[in-house]
Amino acid sequence: MSKNQKVGSIAVPYLITIFIGILILGGGTFALLRHLGVIDGKKELSEPPPKQVVTTTYEDNHTILFILDEPDKKCSTTFMLLRSIPKDKKLIFVCIPSNTIALIDGEQKGIKSCYEQGGSSEAVSFTEKVFGITVDKYMKLNSEAFVKICDIMGGVTYPIADDIAGFNGDGSEQYLNSEQIDKLVTYALFNGGENERASTASALMKNMVNQSDLVRVSDSFDNSFNSLVNMTETDITAVDYKKHKVAIKTMLERGDGNSIASFYPLDGMDADSDFIIAQGTINDFKDRYYTQYESK
Repeated sequence: MSKNQKVGSIAVPYLITIFIGILILGGGTFALLRHLGVIDGKKELSEPPPKQVVTTTYEDNHTILFILDEPDKKCSTTFMLLRSIPKDKKLIFVCIPSNTIALIDGEQKGIKSCYEQGGSSEAVSFTEKVFGITVDKYMKLNSEAFVKICDIMGGVTYPIADDIAGFNGDGSEQYLNSEQIDKLVTYALFNGGENERASTASALMKNMVNQSDLVRVSDSFDNSFNSLVNMTETDITAVDYKKHKVAIKTMLERGDGNSIASFYPLDGMDADSDFIIAQGTINDFKDRYYTQYESK
């Protein structure tokens, strides 16, 4: 036998032995790692976590009382109720005349006097008892904060028939910037008094929302909220914002920009210099925007 034949006869069995050894050693190692749980025998790649889907429900409904207080203006405080129903993509504005009075717990009270004596919380309490609803939060605005809101929304086109300095006054529509909106809302000499001022304020807010680029408003919603909270007196917290944030942004992004907002006029009667809201109006407002959602 030649020398080369001898080496070849030894090399082949040797290589086969090494190959078998690797298989045995590798199989044993795999079994050990699987037993220890390092390797999952059923699936080697973990599946990605399921995507969380947030659904808007009627539990996202909420009510905020906005209080515009500008002591430097010769005008009463403005009380604006906002009812938000994100699932139905609805925002309802109700401005309560500052001379509104009502019989509460056997005593005649007014929203203005309640606010002046007890602050924002008393104005909230008056509103809750008169309308029979729950006001979830309040936000007290000064002129700077209100102008900021108008800037965020982008102004409004609105017809003005009253002879007010700086406005057309002929009933034609004109564009109003933030300062003009603030001036009109706090104008104290409307022919119809506080009731007309309240109706004008509600209509202005409704038009401003419906004329806004709501997708743009939604995109800047986080920054806008943080800015307003730092500029106002409010009991709205970061937790409250986080709770309703997705529902509100979805409403703004997907709602019909021409009709997402509406305003509810308050019928009633004058009693000297005071205003009494008609009970039928209160019942209708409550049934339409509160009661029907309680069982949903």
